[in-house]
Amino acid sequence: MSIDFYNKNSKEFFESTVSADMTETYIEFLKYIEPNGKLLDAGCGSGRDSLFFLGKGFSVVSIDASDEMVRLSSELTGQKTVKMKFQEMNFNDEFDGVWACASLLHVSKSEIKDVIKRIANSLKLNGIFYASFKYGEGEIVRDGRLFNSYNEESLKSLIEMQRDLKILKIWKTQDVRPDRENEYWVNVLCKKE
Repeated sequence: MSIDFYNKNSKEFFESTVSADMTETYIEFLKYIEPNGKLLDAGCGSGRDSLFFLGKGFSVVSIDASDEMVRLSSELTGQKTVKMKFQEMNFNDEFDGVWACASLLHVSKSEIKDVIKRIANSLKLNGIFYASFKYGEGEIVRDGRLFNSYNEESLKSLIEMQRDLKILKIWKTQDVRPDRENEYWVNVLCKKE
């Protein structure tokens, strides 16, 4: 469902997100990642974050499930984005960090536990996982997209189901895009132990 939305609205989505300033969140994530580490940008969308990480010297594998977002992110970063759904990830002990910015919110509550497990499996020991979700509770479909929201408590409960992930920090942020000041996100940083 959400994949069709991104295929049909890729240009508008790309233009509305590619310039969003994620500096503060990059700082939180990268302070745990060794220089030149290998990152997975899970649900890379426009490729904005992959491009930033590549520019900082990291090796980045970018994945997205939308053909059009794969095309646009590949053009932006200059490297091929892999077309892959979260449910198809089958990496093992490969990444120093997994970045899932505003992407896992499109995974249904019935599938999210399996996806978090796949992400944990993809991390090396001491690897770092970052994710953000719309702030709130519940699962809704809006404009052809599924949104799965969490608050601090429900996100903590979700992550704690994956026993090898230790939560380092959960925090709430305001949307950084213009005219979205009334939208909030809940963010989590975890370490694989």
